[in-house]
Amino acid sequence: MKFKEKEKYYIIKSFIFCLLLINFSSCVTEETFVDTPEGNFEQLWKIIDEQYCFLDYKKIDWDSIHTQYEKRISSNMTNEGLFEVLGDMLTELKDGHVNLYSANNVARYWKWYEDYPENFSDSIQRNYLSTDYKIASGIKYKILDDNIGYIYYESFSDGIGSGNLDEMLNYLAICDGLIIDVRNNGGGTITNATKLAERFTNEKVLTGYIRHKTGTGHNDFSDPYPIYLEPSNGIRWQKRVAVLTNRRSFSATNDFVNSMRILPLVTIIGDKTGGGSGLPFTSELPNGWNVRYSSSPHFDPDMNQIEWGIDPDIKVDISASDYNKGIDTIIERARTFLKENK
Repeated sequence: MKFKEKEKYYIIKSFIFCLLLINFSSCVTEETFVDTPEGNFEQLWKIIDEQYCFLDYKKIDWDSIHTQYEKRISSNMTNEGLFEVLGDMLTELKDGHVNLYSANNVARYWKWYEDYPENFSDSIQRNYLSTDYKIASGIKYKILDDNIGYIYYESFSDGIGSGNLDEMLNYLAICDGLIIDVRNNGGGTITNATKLAERFTNEKVLTGYIRHKTGTGHNDFSDPYPIYLEPSNGIRWQKRVAVLTNRRSFSATNDFVNSMRILPLVTIIGDKTGGGSGLPFTSELPNGWNVRYSSSPHFDPDMNQIEWGIDPDIKVDISASDYNKGIDTIIERARTFLKENK
């Protein structure tokens, strides 16, 4: 596809998905609860019961959780107390895409990365980037002293254009291999992740499937809708690539890693990604608080769930001895791998 046609494809794809979500929401007649602690509790529980997409996959007994948390609700409790109880109930979902928003706080679940090694350091990364790196929109990049290219994409919320990618890949073309570092990239816009990934394939590739809710039952889903990665019309990389990951590689980054790992010249190095494969949606409680939750599950090409994260091809942690010396063990392992397999 030409540039304008591809941009049109992204817009149409996003529009179709929005229509699917609108279609589902229009098919559900929501029972409205009053703005009391009990009413807000019941509304939140019902939203998750009918619209959250991982209850059965995660084997969550949502009825038992209702019984457990209902005991903590009282008619005279404060807003702060209610927010704490509702936030605690949502942590039972163990989902980084689930949040409760009030005017003065956000309930969140961070245990998906807190029990893992950090495997990234800004100060150590500066030893590699120094101060003479280049910047293309949201991407920092440099040629390391062993002729390995290094790209760091901190957030897929930072847009990247086709011209940026052409200039960057043209500059890095002399390198023996390429490192794409998406550690601590918490996600963002999937189209930005796709625009980068499509620079590393020469053919249309099936990368997975998505389903959307079609009813209020826990397993009321549409048939799987295929997701493809199509080659860019711009400059495409033809040498080996190492994608660096850690547990904070989440959401759209998880999707990026899922696409990249399928490609023949790509190797994932580092730690397991953070997951977050459910496309989020938002609903409102009677008191005006908003709840965000995973509504549409994303699968790999074999229809395996990727909600819990993606394992690397080569598992590496930053060692304590390297850390104390200002060395990034994961970057060094990637450099060695690319030089040995160029």
